[in-house]
Amino acid sequence: MRKRAVVTGGAGFLGSHMCERLLFDGYDVLCLDNYATGIPENVRQLSEIGPFRFENFDVTEPLDIPGPVEFVLHMASPASPPDYLQLPVETLKVGSVGTLNALDLAKEKGARFLFTSTSEVYGDPLEHPQKESYWGNVNPVGPRAVYDEAKRFGEALTTAYRSSKGVDTAIVRIFNTYGPRMRGNDGRVIPAFISQALNAEAITVSGDGSQTRSFCYVSDLVDGIARMLHSSHAGPVNIGNPDEISIREVAELVVELCGSGSDVVYVPRPVEDPERRRPDIARARELLDWAPTVSFEDGLKKTISWFAESM
Repeated sequence: MRKRAVVTGGAGFLGSHMCERLLFDGYDVLCLDNYATGIPENVRQLSEIGPFRFENFDVTEPLDIPGPVEFVLHMASPASPPDYLQLPVETLKVGSVGTLNALDLAKEKGARFLFTSTSEVYGDPLEHPQKESYWGNVNPVGPRAVYDEAKRFGEALTTAYRSSKGVDTAIVRIFNTYGPRMRGNDGRVIPAFISQALNAEAITVSGDGSQTRSFCYVSDLVDGIARMLHSSHAGPVNIGNPDEISIREVAELVVELCGSGSDVVYVPRPVEDPERRRPDIARARELLDWAPTVSFEDGLKKTISWFAESM
């Protein structure tokens, strides 16, 4: 009998890729999503791969799912600044009430629970690169707090269920990820730059573009999550690419790979935009034997091709 995984937020960018991976790995997949930021196109073809069922559901409501469940992956949450700034209360609820409901399901079923946290728990870091032992530098009343603190609370709740209720839990901290199925208008750097370049529009870089990020291609990210899911480790474990690049360099590379004549223009930088972001992945290497394999340029080429075909 095939084992079953429940994925909240499964119609989102990362969630849909995770559903796909689980199907390829031989699992039945139940995807729960209310389309707050996910889109139907992300999951429309997944039933052709294996036993896939979608349910339009808000995970902040109690979960009542009959039958056995092997894994519960709580991936539901707005993840880009424009999304969570437009949906602040919803973001806080899915990180708190939603995490609670997903943990209760895992407890009821005796399932392993995986919480997808974020590098944003480190805030604007005073430690570089960021290790899992770093407690972060987050403003709890700043504009980004609705996402940052929702994820920090989700980590605390997940840990409490492990220590006090005996739930088998795992926490991964996801760093910047990119690839096919991103929404061109979601406000994140790579889809924004690619959409602008393909439409021959100016590339809008925040500030002077010297701030850095570390970008992981989605297939690498999903592989890291899958390894964590099938391990016995609790985490947290950083999953991301340690290759650091400035936003200005990203813009220039996107223009080059798109063969675009777009100019790069500079716009005001968002409040509390982190200065640097780079994961220390020593723990992932040691515990999961994981490291990214797709170069940034190769991943960008794949992502650009997908956007070009979609547009």
